[in-house]
Amino acid sequence: MPSPLVLVTGATGYIASHLIPRLLERGYRVRALARQPERLKARTWYPQVEMVRGDVMEPASLLSALDGVQTAYYLIHNMSFGRGYTSIEIEGARNFASAAKKVGLEHIIYLGGLADPEQHIAPHMRSRIETGMTLRQGNVPVTEFRAGVITGSGSISFEMIRFMAELFPIIPGPMWLKNKSQPIAVQNVIDYLLAALTNPSGRGGVYEIGVPKVYTYQQLMKIYAEMRGHKRSFVLLPFIPVWFMAFGIDLMTPVPRRIAHALVGGLSSDSVILDADAEKAFPEVKLMDYESAVAEAMKRLHPMQIERVWEDGLGTVKILKHEGFFIHHREAKVDSPETTMNLVKQFDQNEYWIFANWLWRLRGWLEGRRGRFYEVDFQSEKHVLFRSVLKAPGDGWMEWRVDGNMLKQTAYFAPRGLGGFLYWYLLAPFHAYLFRGLVRALSKGVVK
Repeated sequence: MPSPLVLVTGATGYIASHLIPRLLERGYRVRALARQPERLKARTWYPQVEMVRGDVMEPASLLSALDGVQTAYYLIHNMSFGRGYTSIEIEGARNFASAAKKVGLEHIIYLGGLADPEQHIAPHMRSRIETGMTLRQGNVPVTEFRAGVITGSGSISFEMIRFMAELFPIIPGPMWLKNKSQPIAVQNVIDYLLAALTNPSGRGGVYEIGVPKVYTYQQLMKIYAEMRGHKRSFVLLPFIPVWFMAFGIDLMTPVPRRIAHALVGGLSSDSVILDADAEKAFPEVKLMDYESAVAEAMKRLHPMQIERVWEDGLGTVKILKHEGFFIHHREAKVDSPETTMNLVKQFDQNEYWIFANWLWRLRGWLEGRRGRFYEVDFQSEKHVLFRSVLKAPGDGWMEWRVDGNMLKQTAYFAPRGLGGFLYWYLLAPFHAYLFRGLVRALSKGVVK
């Protein structure tokens, strides 16, 4: 008898990227729904998943996606749409509930936001709650989990905490940093989502999830900073416009402006558990405290541990902030991948670089160093990861991979404190010049 077929919507999103591997480990057959499935080809689990192209705003695409499915995870958020996203979320949930009814789906599991619907809350949080209500208007049982700050590498709320606490010795912020929160580790979010598949006692309920301890948003940032070895203080200012905060968050963190605008509004009220039924319904979930969740996220501060979201087939040059890193990525075609990788593998041994050798020598002279700038962190036939041994306020790596006839070069830098941010941005023009030159020289077989 084949294992149950599970549909995961929002497959390009953060939670789905953690949930899908766990489902596969447990032997489930997984079908993943995305508007652009080709963006997921770089994920390690992609070959094991049945990918379908679909959109909750296109009802016809949902019927085939749900065909033969036993349980569906509804993990769709539309904050990136900007103005009008709340009405889009409700319409999408309505379309999904209607399609689920038509195909006879057995169960919907939904992840929403943690807030008190009886209080004045931001549109983003109100929309999360109303989305759950809309899904429940159908005849398919819906198990809804409501979470606040999700602590984990790549979570937009955690990345905002990480980058702000890393950057500012004195952190400026609005008065709502004193608001209360009960965060939850991403590992525990996935635990709850998986438990809902097999635990019948929790089916059809609404559950608020988070650690028992109540923090302020200010405390969450301070704890992260202390665990990174930083001393941080705060200046809380009244009447900071949401658009201004969103602009600053977009500039300094990985969170885009449109999402930041919705997220900031959502943080402007308390996000605490009013009903602790989740612990009773799902006793198999053992909650991780916030400090342990932060420690786990810090363990992932390595290029081999993060999601390669930049390899989505949408362009050959990417400069981004992601999971605690500044990332500079380039791709180019090469005539001989094997010859190219042989040249790359000599970078840690030779005192001569194939491009701008004078600039490398100058950097070495400034540090009183000759020859090696990197040491091998990982190496295989088509993949080399070098770790920088240069002096810098942060940790750096340079990665080279060949995929078919494409050479892929990625530079990673994990800043440590304000100095790390200044280092990256001040040297950005030199980095762009060097990285572009190295890739071109290798792709053309040119030595300069």
